[in-house]
Formats: sequence, C-alpha cells, structure tokens
Amino acid sequence: MGIDNSKTVTRRQFLRRGMIAAGAVSLPYYVPASAFGGGGTVAPSERIVMGGIGIGGRGSYDLGYMLTEPDVQWAAVCDVHGGRREAARNTVNNKYGNTDCAAYSDLRLLLAERTDIDAVLIATGDRWHALASILSMRAGKDVYCEKPACLTMAEGRAVAEAARRYGRVYQTGAQRLSEPNHVFGIEMARSGRLGRIHTVYADCRWRDGLRHDLLPAEPEPPKDELDWDIWLGPSPWRPYNSGYVNGGGWYHFYDFATDVAMWGAHTVAQALAGLDMSNVDSIEFEYDKPDATMVTRLSNGVKLVLFRVTGSVWEPCEYWHGACGERFEGPEGWVAAADGYSGPDVSSAELMREYKQVIGDYTARTQRPLNHVRDFFDCIRSRRATVANPEVMYRSMKICLAADICERLKRNLKFDLGKAEFIGDAEANRMRSRAMRVPYII
Repeated sequence: MGIDNSKTVTRRQFLRRGMIAAGAVSLPYYVPASAFGGGGTVAPSERIVMGGIGIGGRGSYDLGYMLTEPDVQWAAVCDVHGGRREAARNTVNNKYGNTDCAAYSDLRLLLAERTDIDAVLIATGDRWHALASILSMRAGKDVYCEKPACLTMAEGRAVAEAARRYGRVYQTGAQRLSEPNHVFGIEMARSGRLGRIHTVYADCRWRDGLRHDLLPAEPEPPKDELDWDIWLGPSPWRPYNSGYVNGGGWYHFYDFATDVAMWGAHTVAQALAGLDMSNVDSIEFEYDKPDATMVTRLSNGVKLVLFRVTGSVWEPCEYWHGACGERFEGPEGWVAAADGYSGPDVSSAELMREYKQVIGDYTARTQRPLNHVRDFFDCIRSRRATVANPEVMYRSMKICLAADICERLKRNLKFDLGKAEFIGDAEANRMRSRAMRVPYII
C-alpha cells in the first residue's frame, strides 16, 4: 500500500497509521513464547538467577545438573583457574545460545557487582567453602555449597549463624539425603519400623592422616591462568607448587582439607537423619588404633560407628557394597544403602514390601522432591529450610571434626554436642578452629 498524499485523512486512517508506525519501532516481527513464559517455559521475571563460584571438577557437574532446571537462569561464573572459568562460561552460553554469561576470577567482585543474582553454587576447594558461603549470604545470596561445608567447628557455626542473621536459604551438598534408597533407610529407622535403633554405621573412609609438609616453590603462573593468592584464600601462605593444584593434590594436605569429614560430611548426616537427636547432649569418641573403625557412643545409648576402609571406596565391606553407605540396626532388623544400589539392602524381604509406602509417606509428609538440587530451588521460592539446612550441616560436621581431633590426639574424648566443646580437654578445644589468613577472614 502506498502512502496517502491526500490532504484529507480520516480518523480511522490516522489511528491505523499510528499503530503500524508504533509496531514497526517497538515490536519485533516475532516474539518467542519463552519471553512470556509460554510453551512450558518460565518467564524471565520468574526465574532464579544463579552464579557459580568454583566451577571446575565437581562444580562443572553441578552446573550441568542445574542448567536443566527450567526456572533457573545462569548469569555469571567465577573461578581462579582461567581454563575452568572459560569452559564454564562457554557451557552456559551454549545452553542459552548467546554470549551473556559473565566470568570472574574473584568471587568478591561477582558478589559486589551482580546484584541481579539470587543464589550461588559454591564448589571451590574445601578451604573456601565456609568463607565463600558467609560472604555470599552477607551479599544477599542464597547458597548451595558442596561438602564438606567447613574445615573447623568455628567455621561451621559461623555459616549457620550467617544463614540465620541474613535470612538466607542454604543447602549443603549431602545429596543422598534426597535419594530414594537412602531416604528409605532413614525413614525405616526414623519411623520405628526397625524397633529402637541401637547401632548405626556410617562410611567414613578417612586416610592415614593428612600431610603437614610443604612442597617446594615453583614459578607462579600468570594471574589470568591462576590467581594463587585467591586460590589459597584463608589457608596459610604456601609457595606455589603445581602439586597442590593438579589432580586435587591439595586434598592430602592438612592446610586445605579435613579427614573424616571428607566422606563423613555425607554419611554422618545420613546416619543422624534416621535418629531422634533431640535428647542427645554428648558423644563419646573411642580411639583405638590408626587403622581401626572408630566407635562413638551417643548419650541416648545409640552406638554410631564411623566405619573405616583404607582401600578403594568401592571395596565391599560387611555392612554395604558401595560408597557413602549407612546402615541402621534395630531389634526388628536392619537396612543399608550406598551408591550404585538398585534398591536398599535389608535383613528381611518383608521390609522391602513397604518400600513404595515409605517413600510415598516421606514425600507427602515433607513435601520435598527426591532431588537435592530441586529441593534447594523450591526452598528459594518458599523460604523454608532445605533438607540439608545449616543446622543439619553443623551438627554432622561437629561430629566429623571431633572424630578428626580424636584421631590426631590419639585418645578418647567426650564432646558436648550442644556447646560444641570437649569436656575437660583444653588441648582438644583449641583445635576447634584454625587461624585464617588476612584478608580472607570471617
């Protein structure tokens, strides 16, 4: 249609021309349904905006898993390793078909600049878990943090206090608390179907102690490849050596890691979830010898066995045949679960007849999905506590870290669970915290 050059323009013509002109300027010819939340998608205004801190290794796995959630939008990633940082950014950009994902080498810049981010994934090395969680919650972010959530009891307490003070949702990555086989075992114990639980086993495959030596200095790589100062974070200053960085070498050094808590961060939480802990005020730790299973006795009479295997994590044992297992024993039978199971192990086939009922009762009572990541995102929306909330984390980590101290001191200890202090042992109490390197302090 050509332009009407006549001097007389009707009202209808005027309005029609105005609508066409406005549409040409302000609207695209096609608006995808996803922009409005149509076609099974979630509108951008309703999405949870995520950032990632420490996004290589386990973090890359978590990132891939979280990217599948339709109501989550990733906006930024952070890693001190340049290669990991770029790989994570490319993963996000490839998912969304754009180049919008920002990349940072310093988590403090991400937290300061990205006020649009609602929540963060923290999957750094263990030395950073507590401090990164606290800084993130201070910045108003909800937190999903990989385990172990802290290196010391003081750090664990500070994380729990930060979540309360700032009103943040926090989930620690003890994902087996949301997996059906483990939920079944926990619920069988919790509900009394096994009778009064007398013994619980937790798979704690600690090593023969952590190293305290120093590796020799090597030339530091350029900061855009690896920022060594930030990598160290709150840990003591150590000269750069690629042996710390490559292949998770830091995992074997006391400066950067824990011992019992590496596995116990999962399995002790699983064991405690099936017990009534409301009347437990103290725990006795029995030191035997370095290669022995550690027996602990809760003040309610339950024996919690921190089972130690020094071989492969998949090496069968008498209580389970996979990794990260737990086992509950009562007068009416026992049930166990571990990774790689098609179904739980039970003392009697009769117990398995209730499997669907037990899982159904759990989901109905708790209104939780059998999906740890989804539980976190659901709780961001509802603002209720996650299944692996700060108090669950802090309680299980106190027990793991107390076992670490018992192992180091090589003597029996008694621990007040509520006060988080050893009874009558000043040396053990001094080991509940570590010095943090300035400026990386709580």
